[in-house]
Amino acid sequence: MRKLLVLMAFAVIVVGGLWAATWPKPAVVIDAQAAQRAGDPVHGEYLARAGDCMACHTAKGGEPFAGGVPFPTPLGTVYSSNITSDGTHGIGNWSFEAFVRAMREGVAADGSRLYPAMPYTAYAKVGDDDLKDLYAYFTTRVAPSTQANRKSDIAWPLSVRWPLAFWDKAFHDDTRFVADPSKSVEWNRGAYLVQGLGHCGTCHTPRGAAFQELALTEHGPDYLSGSRLDDTSPINLRGDKGSGLGDWSKQDIVALLKTGRTPHSAVTGPMGEVVENSTQYLADADLHAIAVYLKSFAAARGKNDGTPAYAHDESTVESIRAGQANATGARVYLDSCAACHRQNGEGAPRVFPSLANNPMVLAAHPDSLIAVILNGSRLPSTETAPSRLAMPPFGWRYSDEEVAALATFARSSWGNHAAPVTADAVRDVRAHLATTAAAAASGTQTP
Repeated sequence: MRKLLVLMAFAVIVVGGLWAATWPKPAVVIDAQAAQRAGDPVHGEYLARAGDCMACHTAKGGEPFAGGVPFPTPLGTVYSSNITSDGTHGIGNWSFEAFVRAMREGVAADGSRLYPAMPYTAYAKVGDDDLKDLYAYFTTRVAPSTQANRKSDIAWPLSVRWPLAFWDKAFHDDTRFVADPSKSVEWNRGAYLVQGLGHCGTCHTPRGAAFQELALTEHGPDYLSGSRLDDTSPINLRGDKGSGLGDWSKQDIVALLKTGRTPHSAVTGPMGEVVENSTQYLADADLHAIAVYLKSFAAARGKNDGTPAYAHDESTVESIRAGQANATGARVYLDSCAACHRQNGEGAPRVFPSLANNPMVLAAHPDSLIAVILNGSRLPSTETAPSRLAMPPFGWRYSDEEVAALATFARSSWGNHAAPVTADAVRDVRAHLATTAAAAASGTQTP
């Protein structure tokens, strides 16, 4: 029976492979004027910053854009590709048409399908002129690297990629960005950046059972409503108060993207890399356009039971001052957190982030909060805020039960109203952090 199943699986792979080989490549429609003009590599470099290509395609200690960054998945680890100007291992010999096909359709020059970890679902929105400038930058200004692309660690037959054609057929919308004439020029510029090169929805929009984003534009009520991804919880960017950006001003959003800090919060985890590699370099006009677009969003649909995620409350401080804060979470907080974040949970502006009315603390999924407690965090270094202030890790010091109690205390104090955190949730995040660290260490080695 086992041999029969293996033969059947092999037959499916062979038939599918033959089908995939004859399946026509996605049509590439490019404006004739954009196709014929010479790209502007200087503007292309700016666009590469906007797309944060550096973060995904540059391994720690590796050559710029040479790939090899590990991305753990439930099936195994995949590695980003070399996108330097090298003609053998990079994209130096790709035609502009092949580059556009990869960016918009997720199909490489050799016809192989790209995993949707590459956000071609967002890059499909990018205009022809911008893609031409990006192409010029990567093929003429990025130094070539001879680093070979690393195969995924996904075992056969799950490593076979032709079934991704079905995924693309079901979930990929390759429609270009179309400006909304009822909105301002600034709003449309923000929408273009957020939906396209910024690919904000890739992390901040919840996904379905097939790992598809539940919405790709503001027309979907789930768009940018917060998600759970790789045991982090990218925040809700919609208009919810407390758990979203409802209490933020446009200038708060600009400040976060420019410096990684606001009076409400500070970036953690992968968002720190986004600020450090990408958004701090964007023009102020583009950052403000992004803020205008995000502030136009209504609150997320069905994210709570109607109870405000935050309503200022002095009872926590009064309990601490009265010596009555004796529960495990409160004791851990006073021992390890209060010196920086203060008894009132408000921290110090732009130095120690407030935990009260903080979207990361109040997120529907507490994974990012747990990760920060376990692994610590470090603010990004930017031109306008160069100091990399750090929070130490506490995973070594406290058990899963104690970390859960601390996270629950933070999510239910000073007026915060969010669901409690379980020890099982902490255990899951701790295990994932260990797996990610092991994959990162492996990714620095030559395959």
